[in-house]
Amino acid sequence: MSLPVSIEDLIKRRVTEDARIECQPSWDPEHVLHTICAFANDIGNDGGGYIVIGMEKENGMPKLPLTGLARETAGKIAREIPQICSLIEPQYMPAVEHSVCEGADILVLWIPGGNIRPYKCPVTLTDRSGDKAYYIRRDVATVLAEKHEEVELFLLANNIPYDDRANMVACVEDMRTMLIAEHLNKAGSSLYDTAFKRPLAELAMDMRLAEESGGQQKPLNAGLMLFNERPDNFFRYARIEVVDKPDPTGIGMTEKIFYGPLDRQLGDALSYIRNYVIREKVTKKAGCAEAERMFNYPYTAVKEALENAVLHKSYQIAEPVTVTITPDKMEITSLPGPDSSISSEDIASRKMVSARCRNRRIGDFLKALGLAGKRNTGIPAMVQAMKHNGSAPPVFKTDDERSYLTVVLPVHRAFLAKQGKPRSRNQKLRLK
Repeated sequence: MSLPVSIEDLIKRRVTEDARIECQPSWDPEHVLHTICAFANDIGNDGGGYIVIGMEKENGMPKLPLTGLARETAGKIAREIPQICSLIEPQYMPAVEHSVCEGADILVLWIPGGNIRPYKCPVTLTDRSGDKAYYIRRDVATVLAEKHEEVELFLLANNIPYDDRANMVACVEDMRTMLIAEHLNKAGSSLYDTAFKRPLAELAMDMRLAEESGGQQKPLNAGLMLFNERPDNFFRYARIEVVDKPDPTGIGMTEKIFYGPLDRQLGDALSYIRNYVIREKVTKKAGCAEAERMFNYPYTAVKEALENAVLHKSYQIAEPVTVTITPDKMEITSLPGPDSSISSEDIASRKMVSARCRNRRIGDFLKALGLAGKRNTGIPAMVQAMKHNGSAPPVFKTDDERSYLTVVLPVHRAFLAKQGKPRSRNQKLRLK
């Protein structure tokens, strides 16, 4: 079957983290079995991963050009995969696509995080009836879980990320084939070719957007958030609000609300900010051939902050993502705040590295569209964009309960009046 991602983007590492891609130049059934088990256990709630058979690796990283497989070998391996997966407890089966990329035959296995973890499998295939063990991913390697990691896996067993849970009050038909097909087309997935020719329920099951529950197929929350025209009908305040307050009294305040599938509201909100909020100033200095350019807010920093807010928000909390713009700053707020594993010192120093993702499926869909970066890259990119623009660094605010996170982007000083009062964005800037 086809996968809901572009195989070319995947092997060129454009849409997912290196640690989530395992390369096998040839068929090694024991290692593949262990890696399937590790990705299914998804100890970091990263969304599982992919195995590419027919691709070399160098220092643990995917290596191009592809070595490929003989076509008959690829077919033989594809038939063996269900046999080795029958050894996994509880039952788990990845999706497999036989693809020709850059002239080479490869097999790509998609292994989303499982919902009945932890999974275990035989330590060796030479003794299939022997001991079974739990495997996890540690950086770019598949390893045996240590005792404390086994305990962690069992604690995660009843903690499926909210976006990956079945929605019991909705039905598969609440998702729209047109929206799914639009996503597949933008993502470059070969599934797009048959999207309109197949029943919605079948397509949803292949994309892991639905699951069987009590004899019925139920959509996952992520499917409703991304492939329903009004996800706020299922998740209250699943929207983005952009509020422009040029005056503290509220005079002249404007508010723009963005609804719809998460990718659309995110894209629309970013377009609105880019067109109506962001301003550029160009100055020329004596004796310098090149002009100096700066923005009130660098778009890259705004994009990273808003993408993070949408990706890390809890959709169980009935509050929107808000963007509040005042003459001296932009504040982007989402609920809740950083995980308690991130210290206050890490927040103050802008070094927030989360041990576990909050929305693993939403992240994958947004990454496929270029609307989210690789894990833990958003804040460094934000800091660098502000520095490159000559702006003060971003500030991250939360409370002791970690009930919210506000990212504060200070306006560039060139957009402040000389006496220190903020300059209106509608006030013309004199160019030299």
